[in-house]
Amino acid sequence: MSDPRPAIVAAATADTHWDVIVIGGGASGLGTAVEAQTRGYKTLLLEAYDYAKGTSSRSTKLIHGGVRYLAQGNIPLVRESLHERGILKRNAPHLVHDLGFVIAAYQGWRLPFYGAGLKLYDALAGRLNLRPSRFLSRKDVLADMPTLKRAGLVGGILYFDGQFDDARLAVSLLRTFETHGGVALNAAPVTGLVKTGGKVTGVMFTDAETGEGYTARGRVVINATGVFADGVRRMDEVSAASMLSPSQGVHIVVDGRFLPNGFALMVPKTSDGRVLFAVPWHGKTLIGTTDTPVPEAALEPRALDTEVEFILRTAADYFAVAPTRADILSVFAGLRPLVKGDGTGKDLSREHALIVSDSGLVTLTGGKWTTYRRMGQDAVDRAASVVGLVPQASVSETLALHTGDALEGAETQLHPAFTYTEAEVIRAARYEQARTLEDVLSRRLRALLLDAKASVDAAPRVAELMAGELGRDADWQTAQVAVYRELAAGYVV
Repeated sequence: MSDPRPAIVAAATADTHWDVIVIGGGASGLGTAVEAQTRGYKTLLLEAYDYAKGTSSRSTKLIHGGVRYLAQGNIPLVRESLHERGILKRNAPHLVHDLGFVIAAYQGWRLPFYGAGLKLYDALAGRLNLRPSRFLSRKDVLADMPTLKRAGLVGGILYFDGQFDDARLAVSLLRTFETHGGVALNAAPVTGLVKTGGKVTGVMFTDAETGEGYTARGRVVINATGVFADGVRRMDEVSAASMLSPSQGVHIVVDGRFLPNGFALMVPKTSDGRVLFAVPWHGKTLIGTTDTPVPEAALEPRALDTEVEFILRTAADYFAVAPTRADILSVFAGLRPLVKGDGTGKDLSREHALIVSDSGLVTLTGGKWTTYRRMGQDAVDRAASVVGLVPQASVSETLALHTGDALEGAETQLHPAFTYTEAEVIRAARYEQARTLEDVLSRRLRALLLDAKASVDAAPRVAELMAGELGRDADWQTAQVAVYRELAAGYVV
């Protein structure tokens, strides 16, 4: 097969006048691009590295209303999130499924408190509710989660939220965008903004694979770069004040035996006041998360030992045989783009924010995967009004998302530790813009997050398959494996 990238670069550069140019290929950027293109606005999306490379591939894998925000009294955010949860399940049933969460109570007085809160949670979801929550006896709790500590357990509550694969949803949005005529290019960092008469009228970007620079002009430019949004804002205005306070969240992945019956555990309040989840995911158990303020955004954030120990210590309060460091198959960190509420950093929000600069640059940041669609809708509404695009109604609320590209043959299993096949690697390179081993093993497949060491073992064969699709030589394969091995080392404790 021939490399598909030259045709995509040609499409991105042949027509230099766009209605909308979106910078950033994570949840907010992809959601915005789909929103714009499906309204009929000619849209270009540029991603500096790879789709969902940052925060958007490092979530807790939940599509949820946010029980934590309910406890904080943020009813509007919970209601909006639950509504979007229902829409996403309807529009992408191949990616989102119901997951039962058990809250185990070791003090009897907690049960009515949690029960009342979750009945409100059900009510806020309205007709889009998944399934009603209910009380569990001690016997019921242990039937669902036999690995829990038994001493002191008095009962529990079962409620339902949605689960998904974040990076695969990103790929689905990419393919939806392309199917509707949009042009998206990864490995294409924006290096500057073009201005005419003091207004932003385009971007300068580079093809990172060739080093060649290009200019694209658009009626409006939307900055949807997540935790890196302030950097793009300073391309527009050097002295722009920071609007983000990034916070790091860490997850560990251990064997599936800790959650043998397919139910998730929700710890409603950890020692630092957070919610902690242990969820079944691709046959493993994912446990997290933490909340650690960081001074600046990093492309590859690393888990701190203190964060890993916090997760293990909290898990040990609930599991009869708790996971240890020796059980950890992978550890990964993601950064939340928390928006400063009052400029002091004391009021941080998970709600999204839209800022329009004097030059017309539209910045969308904050939010979470669950509300990606609403974020995109709001961003396009604002962008269209800023530059006077002909108003077009949103269709995303009923838009079915791309279900995947069929590929026959090559069903050979990649590695005994994974269910992935060679066909999935070929699909990633042929249809999903995977350019590197990391793109495939971390995001098109989730091998790096599921078992970092095993993913390194699979890397040479993946490189060979990619080389066949992309027309690469043996030197490319060797270099890719070396780079990937170094990356994967950061996911091992």
